[in-house]
Amino acid sequence: MLYLARRLAATIPVMIVVAVIVFMLVHLTPGDPAAVLAGEHATVEDVAKIRAAMGLDKPLLQQFFSWTWGVLQGDLGVSTSSNVPVSLLIKQRMGPTISIALFTIVFAVVAAIPMGVLAAWKSGTFVDRGIMFGSVLAFSVPVFLIGYGLVYMFSIKMGVLPVQGYRPLSDGLVPYFRHLLLPCVSLGLVYMALITRMTRATMLEALSEDYIRTARAKGLAARAVIWHALKNAANPIVTTVGVGVAMLIGGVVVTETVFAIPGLGRLTVDAVLRHDYPVIQGVLLIASAIYVLINLLVDLSYRLFDPRVEG
Repeated sequence: MLYLARRLAATIPVMIVVAVIVFMLVHLTPGDPAAVLAGEHATVEDVAKIRAAMGLDKPLLQQFFSWTWGVLQGDLGVSTSSNVPVSLLIKQRMGPTISIALFTIVFAVVAAIPMGVLAAWKSGTFVDRGIMFGSVLAFSVPVFLIGYGLVYMFSIKMGVLPVQGYRPLSDGLVPYFRHLLLPCVSLGLVYMALITRMTRATMLEALSEDYIRTARAKGLAARAVIWHALKNAANPIVTTVGVGVAMLIGGVVVTETVFAIPGLGRLTVDAVLRHDYPVIQGVLLIASAIYVLINLLVDLSYRLFDPRVEG
């Protein structure tokens, strides 16, 4: 419980810093946000009205506390381009993004860890070189290029998967998975390459330990040796999975744009193009909170793999 309390307490200053940075986004942007929203032909009075409506005419500290109090109540503001509450826009777009993120993580972790273990077990062989070559290649190619390549191969040439779009689960399980397959694979290949390389490196270190050599000398089965080494190498792998979420969040924006998926990524791109600052702030705050939460779960998981970890 003490370890849990310390980890939870450590997230509080992190979220405060995140909130300050997200709030200052409007004020650090070059130019006057109100003038940008008003347009080129707006008068001084029009700009002043917009500043008053956005609360930009108040002292900075007062603006921050008002905005923070609204966030704590679930009020992320109102979109300046659509006049719809930001929380409602995020709720409408959350489904596709969560689906892509979850299936990408599952696909990457399920595929990457066995590949990394196999590469470490067959270190120096053609199997190891082949897996590492594929990992380096996947990590080096941009996500959008992988996406366009998969669309050309499986959608245009073979015609077995849809080119773009999203179908909710309510439309049926098959359409739901068919529309998620290409986005998740294109995004997951980069994520998978990162986890594979880290798994191989940590497994090589674990397999060189004295207790593993002793286990091999006693004739312990290969499966048992690998499993024992993997448990001891789990913490760095879990850390990589958590750190890779930042890459995943950024990749979702590109993936949703390539496949025309109406998720948070597309919402962010549209908000940036329209200078819709409340939407940008809301999405960044939610994404940052999710990232902090995942890293908290990663910290808490350390005790599952190694009870010796102290807070």
